[in-house]
Amino acid sequence: MKFGLCFAFGFACLTLWQHSSNADGFDSYRSRADKHAPASIMGDHLHDPGEWMVEYKYMNMHMEDNRAGTRTLSDAGSFTYGDSSTPVTNQGATPTQMTHEMHMLHIMRGVTEDITVYTMLMLPSITMDHQRRGDGSAFTTHNSGFGDTTFGALLRLYSDVNDDLILNLAGSVPTGDIFRTTRIPSRGVTDQALPYPMRLGSGTFNAKPGITWKHYLESGSWGVQFQSDVPIGRNYRDYSVSDEFRLNTWYSHLLTDNFSTSIRLENLWRTNYDGADAATPDAMISTNVESFRGGYSLNLGLGAAALVKGHLLNVEFVPTLYQDLDGIQLETDWTMAASWSKSF
Repeated sequence: MKFGLCFAFGFACLTLWQHSSNADGFDSYRSRADKHAPASIMGDHLHDPGEWMVEYKYMNMHMEDNRAGTRTLSDAGSFTYGDSSTPVTNQGATPTQMTHEMHMLHIMRGVTEDITVYTMLMLPSITMDHQRRGDGSAFTTHNSGFGDTTFGALLRLYSDVNDDLILNLAGSVPTGDIFRTTRIPSRGVTDQALPYPMRLGSGTFNAKPGITWKHYLESGSWGVQFQSDVPIGRNYRDYSVSDEFRLNTWYSHLLTDNFSTSIRLENLWRTNYDGADAATPDAMISTNVESFRGGYSLNLGLGAAALVKGHLLNVEFVPTLYQDLDGIQLETDWTMAASWSKSF
């Protein structure tokens, strides 16, 4: 049903808009440093027929301390909250900090004036620190490898000299490993499955439709994007990850044609997981609890982009302004993204 709605959304948009263009205006506005959205945003621009773009992007998310709803908890408070939560959790340990790094290779090619196709290969690296209940000792677990692979097509719904309206029809395939074990939490005694936030993929095919509007000015550009990530069914471990919805608004200001700064506001909604992996007992640790995966976040992006001899360098720092999380979860302090891209 979700998949059908995604494509119905795309079909409706295609029937409402027509394409118009002015080559001179396109060249002048779309060859500046603000031709791409801020570094954390994807799926916002098209390429000419036969043109390729290669991009390397690095992203880093830092999470420290636990949060219940809108309240930050101490490590000791995380154990106390776990005793009274539903379900009871953190009887074995509590997470205290996590770093999630992502290396991404993004390849795009213009097929026609109005259609660009792309793929993204991902290599995540995840490190999580914990504190054991009882003796208070610390331990760290790590996981890395290939993540899920995204394929998509960007369709021009409408363009004029100042505006682009682009539909993103994309999906991911489950190339990321979702079940690895470790003996570190048990001090080498027994194997335990890594918890949900440390897994490398969703384990499902995901629909990722979105839509972007950009408006170009002499001094810069505005943009609005809605992007979603919706798993289709459950994976072989009998669960599905969160439905994810992002609404971004940004302004990029030109200092020169080759250098711009940006400010962005992001609304992020996630649902809780559906189903459960039998190898993730809720009582052991909160990162195993399927009903503790959803919530809302408001994020601020501050970025800059430089166009140097055809190479686009793009960077953004994103502190979290507000979070309201379901159950008890690690709170996100900040994320950052940096990229290099070249079209040819």
